[in-house]
Amino acid sequence: MLDFLAIVAADVASISERRTDRFLDKARNHGLPPFLAHDPGVDSGLMIAQYTQAAIVSELKRLAVPASVDSIPSSAMQEDHVSMGWSAARKLRRSVDGLTRVVAIELMTAARALELRAPLTPSPASAAVIGLLRSHGVEGPGPDRHLSPEIEAAVGLVASGAVLSTVEEEIGSLR
Repeated sequence: MLDFLAIVAADVASISERRTDRFLDKARNHGLPPFLAHDPGVDSGLMIAQYTQAAIVSELKRLAVPASVDSIPSSAMQEDHVSMGWSAARKLRRSVDGLTRVVAIELMTAARALELRAPLTPSPASAAVIGLLRSHGVEGPGPDRHLSPEIEAAVGLVASGAVLSTVEEEIGSLR
């Protein structure tokens, strides 16, 4: 079961990263600036954040290799097939952390893209999540800056369930 969850985490992270890539690609984002940059050609926007996502997704794909296929006889051959459950659990923990980071970067990207679409207004749930991000130091469009503190703030909001709770306050239970 743990091995399958790691595979799911890698797949969901890959899908999330691809959505981020679409937001950042001028050829596919329907009129948004390249990389959602404040000043395209001068600022890099969220390009480096997407590099971070891509690196994490690559790691998650490696972590998706099932631990259960790596059984080694142990205990003087008394246990000839070991489940490797402990290894699978450790890999899954790393996978969930990576997935949380990838989703947090996608949220930052989507929030920035929605704000760049003004005067169009996002849905109430999307607006509430943007407000949550902004109230926790995840800034909107602007010149290049060190994004690590903003990414960590977004990761905290995803990991704590605050993003899910904010959405549920607007649209009802998703559980």
